[in-house]
Amino acid sequence: MEMQLQQLRYFVAVAELRHFTQAADLVGISQPSLSKQIHTLEVDLGAPLFERSRGNVTLTAAGQALLPLAIRILADVDTAHREVQDLVGLRRGRVRLGAPPSLCVSLVPRILRRFHDAYPGVDLHIEEGGSQDLVRNLCQGELDLALIVLPEYGTDPGLVTEPLLRENLVVASVDPLPTLDGTLHITDLRDRPLVMFRAGYDVRDATMEACRQAGFVPSFTVEGGEMDAVLSLVEAGLGAAVVPGIVVTGRPTLRVTHLAPPGLPRTIALAHRREAPLSHAAQALRDSMLGHLQEVKERGPLPPGVELLC
Repeated sequence: MEMQLQQLRYFVAVAELRHFTQAADLVGISQPSLSKQIHTLEVDLGAPLFERSRGNVTLTAAGQALLPLAIRILADVDTAHREVQDLVGLRRGRVRLGAPPSLCVSLVPRILRRFHDAYPGVDLHIEEGGSQDLVRNLCQGELDLALIVLPEYGTDPGLVTEPLLRENLVVASVDPLPTLDGTLHITDLRDRPLVMFRAGYDVRDATMEACRQAGFVPSFTVEGGEMDAVLSLVEAGLGAAVVPGIVVTGRPTLRVTHLAPPGLPRTIALAHRREAPLSHAAQALRDSMLGHLQEVKERGPLPPGVELLC
């Protein structure tokens, strides 16, 4: 059984790298040994998994069918291994958390510090990405927990979601923006060049959709930044940006202007796979997260436009 699992690991490595020598280096064996194990797996399955030609390795139809199953099997084996490690009292183990960029630069570092102080022997892995990518990785077993933006029309039925906070996107700028009632309407952004995130950001998608529904396409002074880059570009005076209110805390040079109701609200939830109960380490991380949010709520004030739900 162990050899069969190793064969699946070798197969996934070759499938992801599309190169036998690089895959062998990654898994720590010689290239001939890896090729032999792949060949044995192909014989056992009764079908070739790779098309091999000089300088080119591609998956066959059988290989394409096996790849998602192999990834899932290996993820489940890793989960089982971590569950056993949990029994020694969280002295060892690993927990994998996914989060959007806005939380990676604000809330997540303090949560992970709290968790690490309590469980220094547990390895932490953080994956930063958009909610769609995080949901896909959760469903494939590549993450234990993920903070995601709940979609407007329901979540993946394979996930359990726990709403944690609701926030309104705000407009960040260096100079005060002209308003009539202290708020901006989305149409006020029609003639105001924006600093815009790269494609794939939830905030970008929400902003573009709101502008489309208001009947215009926004213009950009700079486009394609990550969260820290966008905030720095706004601080440099290159334009305003629609951002989560939670990220402007600790940036005294930025002014926040709220969008008029209904604004651009979104709900952040903690998600995990429905069919895979949380490991002890993942449960401990969840508890650390809720404990930190409770302390934030008691200390106050909350960042602009943020309301805790948990």
